[in-house]
Amino acid sequence: MSRWLRRFLGVAVTFFFAAGLAGAQSLVVDTAYVEQALKGGNAIVWDARDAADYAEGHIPGAVNIGWVGDLFRDPNREDPPSAAAASKIFGGAGMDILGREVIVYTTKGDPFAYFGARMVEYYGGKHAKVYHGGVEDWQAAGKALTKEPAKLAPIALNLPAEGQGALTTKDVVDRVRAGTAQIVDVRTPKEYAGEDIRAIRGGHIPGAVNIPYEQNWKDPATPAKLAAKEVKTKDGMALKSPEELKALYAKLDPSKETIVYCQSGVRASESAAVLRSLGFTNVKVYEPSWLGYAGVLSAPAANEVFVNVGALNSRIASLQGRVKDLEAEVAKLQAQAKR
Repeated sequence: MSRWLRRFLGVAVTFFFAAGLAGAQSLVVDTAYVEQALKGGNAIVWDARDAADYAEGHIPGAVNIGWVGDLFRDPNREDPPSAAAASKIFGGAGMDILGREVIVYTTKGDPFAYFGARMVEYYGGKHAKVYHGGVEDWQAAGKALTKEPAKLAPIALNLPAEGQGALTTKDVVDRVRAGTAQIVDVRTPKEYAGEDIRAIRGGHIPGAVNIPYEQNWKDPATPAKLAAKEVKTKDGMALKSPEELKALYAKLDPSKETIVYCQSGVRASESAAVLRSLGFTNVKVYEPSWLGYAGVLSAPAANEVFVNVGALNSRIASLQGRVKDLEAEVAKLQAQAKR
């Protein structure tokens, strides 16, 4: 092979690799991208917050159909609705998720924005992106919010499928028993260790590595710092640089099927999008996540701890007693104020 041909092939490989990575990275977009998409007119910008927050101020042109967590999660199982139900939700709002690009935002770093984008893909949409910075980045860029609602004309939408890019409990158990799974648990270390039990049992899927989704941020401690008034902004919830993210997931194989889960699939949505943006080629979200897995008692678990129902009932009774005491104290103070 001639030196010229080797050089040409090298440049071509580099170009196509860079182009592919740029395409993957476009899953997460910035303020300039959102602004340009709005000017183009074909994209749907979806404000996935609740109606009250939307009414207080939103990106001009963004549509709202209520909080995505209420719309696409069953209150008990926390599973998404059927394709028929989702067709009515999206179609009634005029959101053609099959034919138009959808850009989802909430607040900075919020995994529910990623969950919304994943719901677009879950039902067959191919053009879902996330504005990670949300309303905070929009305002920080000097862009104005509006209180004027944006409405799209309802459309007849027939979503062809559901569960795209997701795995069932049977899928995951089969992979665990085969010993071939590459699994990422994005919950907190205490949830992973079985110390914080949020289902019928605590623990984690055998072989899963624990990388909490907040580790994708520049400063994972930002929410705690905000609560303690140590910082005033959500700047620390911006995503780390691509180099830092690659280092975070360096022990994983980008070419291998990668299963991501949390408690119910929301936090997992953010980490799954980050992995795809880094070039992981086969990322799946285990939709029922630990809530579903823990409920199948035959599914093998590591650090398995069952809920102590007696102790739980005792704590609930104790809290109820404290609430009654507080209510009585409030009533007494109100009575005194009226004298």
